[in-house]
Amino acid sequence: MKKDYIPELSEVRMVRRAPEKPFAFSADDARYIEGCLRDVEAAFGLDAFPGVPFERIPARALIGLFIDWWRGLEPTNESQQEAHARLPAAIRLLDTVSTWMEELARREGSGRS
Repeated sequence: MKKDYIPELSEVRMVRRAPEKPFAFSADDARYIEGCLRDVEAAFGLDAFPGVPFERIPARALIGLFIDWWRGLEPTNESQQEAHARLPAAIRLLDTVSTWMEELARREGSGRS
């Protein structure tokens, strides 16, 4: 079940900060985030990005979806509760990677590394 919600300003900013291209994940972070994605999909019977390999999912779409799921999905059983409970940590990780990518782009744009 999904409920309607009004996004908070911090959530809107997280989505806007995320790049339009895929995230630059470490291998461990990629495994963690993909695991969260697949767990929510399996628990709630969803297919978030049909036919799109995980490494090609745009960052902005991924964090936006995770926020939407966190605020909009209502878990009704244990597997849904477990998958849903992982979303806040995943969102924080995605926002941290977005901030890091933003900083890297700023440094590369200014000629500093």
